[in-house]
Amino acid sequence: MNDISIHPYSPGYQPDFKRLNIEWISRYFAVEPHDLEQLDHPDVHVLPNHGQIFFAKLDDAIVGCVAMVNTGTPEQGVSEFELAKMAVSPTAQGKGIGKKLCLVAIDYARQLGVKTIWLESNRILTPALTMYESVGFREVPSIPTPYARADIRMEMVL
Repeated sequence: MNDISIHPYSPGYQPDFKRLNIEWISRYFAVEPHDLEQLDHPDVHVLPNHGQIFFAKLDDAIVGCVAMVNTGTPEQGVSEFELAKMAVSPTAQGKGIGKKLCLVAIDYARQLGVKTIWLESNRILTPALTMYESVGFREVPSIPTPYARADIRMEMVL
């Protein structure tokens, strides 16, 4: 795992952000309009208000990513972030890359003073849910979501 480095977003990584997420979403579900909004235009739908995307690089290839989206209101500032668009290429799974990305995203939120991180997922994605639990996320009641595939909501209070 020494070959893995984590990099913050730069515009050159947008195609990797889209490729990695389309790859996993289309394997298990249907790609939805809100996915494409975020994947095609992260500068509008992810990065504003201290949002960030982190990328995992293995040797010379981008093999994973995770987004942190500020979902707090302007009055709340950076109180609430969504951990979103977590993806690791099938060729790089099993190397702890998802957990490393998740921990970097959580640390980023802590540095900003974020109070709550939440995510939505699906119960068939057992390895992902297990990893989220291992870093401190806990299931909470679901609320309305733009994603048809989301059947579980998890939260972490920092």
